[in-house]
Amino acid sequence: MTAADAAARMAELHAEHSGPLLNFLLGLTNGERHAAEDLLQETMIRAWRYLDRVPEDHEGSRRWLFTVARRVTIDAVRMRQVRPAETNLLDLTRMPTADDTTDTVVAADSLRRAVGSLSDAHRTILSELYFRGRSARETATRLGVPVGTVKSRAHYALRTLRDALVLTA
Repeated sequence: MTAADAAARMAELHAEHSGPLLNFLLGLTNGERHAAEDLLQETMIRAWRYLDRVPEDHEGSRRWLFTVARRVTIDAVRMRQVRPAETNLLDLTRMPTADDTTDTVVAADSLRRAVGSLSDAHRTILSELYFRGRSARETATRLGVPVGTVKSRAHYALRTLRDALVLTA
């Protein structure tokens, strides 16, 4: 199969099946659209990788894609179960800046000290992810480290910040 034929086949599969697949995945993710779209994308990537295994007929390809989508979802759930619990992110954009009350000054100082206590690696990760708005993958590429390292450093940096701010409160 030529690259043009493969691209045409994938466009056809996506056009015919992406809507029903997304609805199916929305049901599996309890309506979490972002998660369902990620799972749909992973399903389509697997279809691309194994295009020679996707049946040619409409019903066969539909069954194949739905089976892959279900398995991708199961894999995602299993991966989430073995990962450590994610910490709640601090919304630093909602910190008051114009108010000169004592609480605001103390909170801002506490945050500055907490961020200052982080290692350079942790500060860099938080800066890339939360101030520059880069994804974990973009940050990993930019810093030359694995994506898992970015996620791990972000997790521990946020946990350190949270613990530092709780102690000062």
